[in-house]
Amino acid sequence: MIEIDGAEGEGGGQVLRTALALSLATGQPFRIRNIRAGRTKSGLMRQHVTAVEAACAIGGGHCDGLAVGTSSLEFQPGRVRPGEYRFAVGTAGSVGLVLQAILPPLLLADGPSRLVLEGGTHNPHAPPFDFLDRSLFPLLGRMGARVTAQLLRYGFYPAGGGRIEIEVTSAPLAPVELTDRGPLLETQARALISALPGEIAAREIASVQAVLDWPPEYFTIHPLPDGSGPGNIVLIEARFAHTTEIVSGFGQWGVPAEQVGGRAATRMAGYLASGAFAGPYLADQLLVPMALAGGGSFTTVKPSSHTRTAIAVIHRFLDRDIRIEEAAGGCHLVSV
Repeated sequence: MIEIDGAEGEGGGQVLRTALALSLATGQPFRIRNIRAGRTKSGLMRQHVTAVEAACAIGGGHCDGLAVGTSSLEFQPGRVRPGEYRFAVGTAGSVGLVLQAILPPLLLADGPSRLVLEGGTHNPHAPPFDFLDRSLFPLLGRMGARVTAQLLRYGFYPAGGGRIEIEVTSAPLAPVELTDRGPLLETQARALISALPGEIAAREIASVQAVLDWPPEYFTIHPLPDGSGPGNIVLIEARFAHTTEIVSGFGQWGVPAEQVGGRAATRMAGYLASGAFAGPYLADQLLVPMALAGGGSFTTVKPSSHTRTAIAVIHRFLDRDIRIEEAAGGCHLVSV
């Protein structure tokens, strides 16, 4: 039985999600305590309960102590079964974070799977659907598995109600070297807005333009049906020959639109200047697949606490040597 302290590292839900994925992939049970001890409201929230329920469903697993608010549980994995599954968070909790717990073992399953996930698709505490679809999934394809996605309905915080469909074609994962992002092919900045005044999106786009010197036609505003919101997000995308980075900024009550757009644009400017292959969120997502593949490497910006926490959890389940070395131009090389 692997013992995990959920207060380690950044002390959030990532510790649990990473443990679930690796437990299913390796067949090793674990016990975790102090779940989300690093958050203002500790213990399991609805999206974490859904992630555990999903892990039990796809892996024939068993969990003791599962309830909203609980701070410890024990998970016994079974055999991962590919197939068709539907999981609903029931709140605006991120469907992408639920997927984080079950996608890695499904990549290694002995058949294809189809997932329907309902909840938050664009949540300020998680990578949005667009990031998963255009940044992460193509790289999993380079490792051998095929993941395709459809966004059927937007789900913003706090209303939720979003829906995505994921098709997974499993395959043995192969190590990849992700250090050269290639030439820049395309850039764009979009403001999506639903059931809110349009001038919010206009102010956000203006603040992005003030930071990123791109042609005017690269900046657009996309009104969504009111039933999708209220909600607002700025998505800034840079597509290179070998990778795509998407930086997001979420509109929030009490935060000026200029601040939302400006912060996102500044983060994108930093990524473009770095020469790194992966931004901080993509770095987090690549570690578990590479560990399961038995190797790989990528360059990234300064590793976040999320990245270091994921590495610590991986070491509990797999005998992998994961190193972070400072490289030229402010990049860091992560080798598995």
